[in-house]
Amino acid sequence: MKSIIKFSVLILLSLFIYFNTYSQDCTTILTPSVKKSETKLCHTHYSFVYSEKHEQSKWVAYILKDYMTESNAKRTDKFMTDPLVATGTANDNDYKNSGYDKGHLLPAADMSFDSIAMVETFYFSNMSPQAPSFNRGIWKNLETYVRTTSSKLGCIYVVTGPVLENDLENIGENKVSVPKYFYKTILYHSDTLTSGIAFLIPNEKATDKDIFSYTLSIRDLEKTTKLNFWHTLPRSMQNKVEKNTDFDFWKQFAK
Repeated sequence: MKSIIKFSVLILLSLFIYFNTYSQDCTTILTPSVKKSETKLCHTHYSFVYSEKHEQSKWVAYILKDYMTESNAKRTDKFMTDPLVATGTANDNDYKNSGYDKGHLLPAADMSFDSIAMVETFYFSNMSPQAPSFNRGIWKNLETYVRTTSSKLGCIYVVTGPVLENDLENIGENKVSVPKYFYKTILYHSDTLTSGIAFLIPNEKATDKDIFSYTLSIRDLEKTTKLNFWHTLPRSMQNKVEKNTDFDFWKQFAK
């Protein structure tokens, strides 16, 4: 009987450690404001709002902690329709022979610490049509920068997505919109410092420019995307972070 009790205590302790170390309640993720007509959906480690009109997410938001980029889970490359999207998502046929990559919004490498987290990055709700040289070039460079920054700072908040507009080119039977631009905005928040940065990059052929050639204020990115990113911050702090970017602080993490 004692051995059974001891075993049960160990199981409960293990679960407690897991959920306090590796799990994130969706409510703890800082997301853009959500309109009344929209629904915020949550996977284990990220949240998103899906656009049925464009058959992709408007944005994906997540917390990236330093341990999450540890390579404990293999990349699956198994793309799947997202069961959380009641209206259905795009599929492989939409991208087949389109000339565009199935580009991750939340990179698989950001969730390499856990097999479930890795699998969930391959839902089509997390995909958007990207020019191959963009996806494998400057967008990949930006993704690497985000991971490096997380490893140095310990924890950052990320919101990323396509700029969705009217009259975009589309692919496949589901008419998946092809964005002209993609963005990322990053926030670091501690007891002593709160700082943010934004990137807006055209979805086009390879460029020799570095990622800092595509920075802009978070406030200007909000004007372009029609999104309100870090609205849960205190008003004075939000205004400071969104209007002013400390480039010296953020450039120190670039390789």
